[in-house]
Amino acid sequence: MTVIVRDSNGAELKDGDSVTLIKDLKVKGSSIVLKRGTMIKNIRLTDDPAEIECRAEKVKDLVLRTEFVKKA
Repeated sequence: MTVIVRDSNGAELKDGDSVTLIKDLKVKGSSIVLKRGTMIKNIRLTDDPAEIECRAEKVKDLVLRTEFVKKA
């Protein structure tokens, strides 16, 4: 059974998609803030349909909640 992962607008996400942040997010464990509108390319899906893995400009391995992104 495949898990369908959806963004904040309900669009289906797949491995390799690009997403945009819809809210400023503070990165735990650092002083970095990812700004709203930041484009994140080449996402990877996880076993949890509410989370995706990605790399941002300043952060190498990052896990984002799908409620804070929209498909680009």
